[in-house]
Amino acid sequence: MDAQDFADVLDAVRTFVRERVIPREDEIETTDRIPDDLRRAAGDMGLFGYALPEAYGGLGLSMSEEVRLAFELGSASPAFRSMFGTSNGIAGQVLVKAGTAEQRDRWLPRLAAGEAVAAFALTEAEAGSDPSALATKAVRDGDHYRIDGAKRFITNAPEADVFMVFARTGGEGSRGISTFIVEAGTPGLTVGPSDEKMGQRGAHTAEVLFDGVRVPADAMVGEEGTGFRTAMSSLAHGRLHIAAVCVGVAQRLLDETVAYARERRQGGRAIGEYQLIQGLIADSQTELYAGRAMVLRAAEAYDAGEDRRLGPSCAKYFCSEMAGRVADRAVQIFGGMGYMRGVVVERLYRDVRLFRIYEGTSQIQQVVIARQLLR
Repeated sequence: MDAQDFADVLDAVRTFVRERVIPREDEIETTDRIPDDLRRAAGDMGLFGYALPEAYGGLGLSMSEEVRLAFELGSASPAFRSMFGTSNGIAGQVLVKAGTAEQRDRWLPRLAAGEAVAAFALTEAEAGSDPSALATKAVRDGDHYRIDGAKRFITNAPEADVFMVFARTGGEGSRGISTFIVEAGTPGLTVGPSDEKMGQRGAHTAEVLFDGVRVPADAMVGEEGTGFRTAMSSLAHGRLHIAAVCVGVAQRLLDETVAYARERRQGGRAIGEYQLIQGLIADSQTELYAGRAMVLRAAEAYDAGEDRRLGPSCAKYFCSEMAGRVADRAVQIFGGMGYMRGVVVERLYRDVRLFRIYEGTSQIQQVVIARQLLR
């Protein structure tokens, strides 16, 4: 995509988010769903395929372009981005990075058009931060595999048309894991009720159960035993994207905070005139500035093939923690009003807490960062 085309996409998304999505955030929060007309509009804009190759109907954005798009998407309720983010990101990238030509031809055009939704089924009750310990098994049975196990906290599971399922086909550890495409409705596959979460209403997660699920051998993505590597590659892409989303939501929080500090009066003065309030605002702006610069540099190195592990983890770790601190300061500046339901900073305070957990917790990012350096 040339620079002018991307600038036009960015401008259209910015306008759409501010004029159509943000005004309906209360509706999303109340109903716990993204309105159908917003979903259709997102599809028409190509948002279901921004990170998927142009050959399959996607926009084919580079990582540097994708993070700038995520800055804009992050301004709105995180549930809106989540609607198409997983299909573009950790789930769709499984096919982009490791799928066969036939698998890509079958699924990527549908994902890019928003006609199908994908889920990334990796996490388990006892294999979250350490997915190499997963227990779901896939046993060869003639020209099929039989999958048995359970996955937890799977984003998009209630709406998913297809699952990228990671299951153990060999011995212990990461080398015994393979990836399978499992279509919704396959006998033995059951999706549980949507989880009741602290925040991010409208973005649905659920448990997914596999009881004797049979899939053809050609449903395997990549070679047997390469699933862990595929998962980690997809997660690195997702971590950098989430870091950019955190920058977007931090910018939204800061904008809301500055506007409130200008209008809210105490002692006959706008609270923004008090230096202790100014200090909180300055801290948030400084951290936001640092986070934005970090994401842009990490994306540049990712595109160049220089670093697709350390930079994404550094950015995800810093920016998810940064967004939490910006949200906390926003609530503090809003005071009692910031603790009230229906006030935007209260909702975003709950929403951003999840960013420090999914796509690898902050503690896992610390481990990844340290191990990369100690090597």
